[in-house]
Amino acid sequence: MKQQPKKTLIIGASDNPARYSYLAINKLMANGHPVVAVGRKKGVVAGIHIETGSPYVDDIDTIGLYINPEVQVAYYDYILSLHPKRIIFNPGTENPAFQELAARQGIQGLQACMLVLLSTNQY
Repeated sequence: MKQQPKKTLIIGASDNPARYSYLAINKLMANGHPVVAVGRKKGVVAGIHIETGSPYVDDIDTIGLYINPEVQVAYYDYILSLHPKRIIFNPGTENPAFQELAARQGIQGLQACMLVLLSTNQY
């Protein structure tokens, strides 16, 4: 059964093929999900341009985090301002304080691996 496309913002995007964010962008695109990518430096993955800073993006369904909890602090306001339906805290990005903050704004926090969710049709 084909899933509805979910516009996804990847924070911590990298054009390094050894990075999980790189793999996630490719897997999202292969599954028909529109992707916006934000990283420390510009690059291109699967035809998606990696932006830097905090670009405005509308209609975000899911945000996938690929940055550690200490780095996330600088993104709290940005992420919350986008009003996503959910935030996926990939392995190594778990952040109970931020997950609680998001929950208070009606945003689901999910500690999971985006690659596994995509591979098992649970995305």
